[in-house]
Amino acid sequence: MRRVALEPRELGGLPLYGLAEADALGVDLVVSARPGGVSGAPYGSLNLATHVGDDPAAVAENRRRLVAALGAPIVLVRQVHGARVADAAAATETTEADALLDEGCERALGVLVADCVPLALLDPGRAVAVVHAGWRGLAAGAVPAALARFADPARVVAVLGPSISGPAYQVGEEVAGRFGEHASALAPDGPGHWRLDLRAVAAEQLERLGVASDHVLVTAEVTDGGGTFFSDRAERPTGRFALVVRRRP
Repeated sequence: MRRVALEPRELGGLPLYGLAEADALGVDLVVSARPGGVSGAPYGSLNLATHVGDDPAAVAENRRRLVAALGAPIVLVRQVHGARVADAAAATETTEADALLDEGCERALGVLVADCVPLALLDPGRAVAVVHAGWRGLAAGAVPAALARFADPARVVAVLGPSISGPAYQVGEEVAGRFGEHASALAPDGPGHWRLDLRAVAAEQLERLGVASDHVLVTAEVTDGGGTFFSDRAERPTGRFALVVRRRP
């Protein structure tokens, strides 16, 4: 895998982050952050999730601002920490899935996170997908399920956006036991505890399934502490930020 850095960008007056490597592939990839919205504490201020207790009117305005900044509607679904892949053309906000696939270029696809891994799969000129992958989704096979929808993994470029880092993510033996085949992603942390690197697990899964190592791009940014991005570990309740992708026409 290869480390990359997000770039601060302002779109439509909204502070967002982009990625030059995605630009070069003809894909718009945007990551939202905490500033720029209307939600009050503890959701301040660009919370995009409807399920965390925030004022629905504030969430609606925050989503409107992001859509206006991107200039395109965003397909979002009901994430359930599973492995189902939905086709964006037929998906609605009530669709239960943790990955979205689009083979056209009219739609922007988004996932909402606050420590889980937001993952984009890009097959230039053919298809894009987004995946929501916390430990449950990784254990359930969300990443392999999404990658299986692409004809040739060797063509795919994967972008792993900001998530909680391994050193900041302590888990118990029950969770650690789900990832015994990813020993390099686990570090002992005292009796009965481990530190789990979610993005290292996702990267290993991708590479084992045929994605080239230098096509697995891991952002330098993390959610630790909940400063720039929302973090459920740092603050509860809290909001959710988005990773959004769209193929350019």
